[in-house]
Amino acid sequence: MEHIFSRVCREHGIEHRLTKIKHPWTNGQVERMNRTIKDATVKRFHYDSHDQLRSHLQDFLDAYNFARRLKTLAGLTPYEFICKIWTSEPQRFTLNPIHQMPGLNT
Repeated sequence: MEHIFSRVCREHGIEHRLTKIKHPWTNGQVERMNRTIKDATVKRFHYDSHDQLRSHLQDFLDAYNFARRLKTLAGLTPYEFICKIWTSEPQRFTLNPIHQMPGLNT
């Protein structure tokens, strides 16, 4: 029986690769981002509920994706970088990322 995640990856032509167990260095980018998120949330603040953590985590991710400029993206925010790629290669996308900008209707 195929897991739903595997099915969705297959249907969208996404190659899903797993790393070796207990070898976090083979998955360095993900591990580094997990550390960044943990440092900005649970290591700095006490949360009285999961909802409070969930809300703060969403606020952090929004700030990171829409406001934090990254050297690796030539000084662009992740959102700006995606929009830049979308304008030159729209066939790579199923949704227009410009329509995903948070604002009054979110």
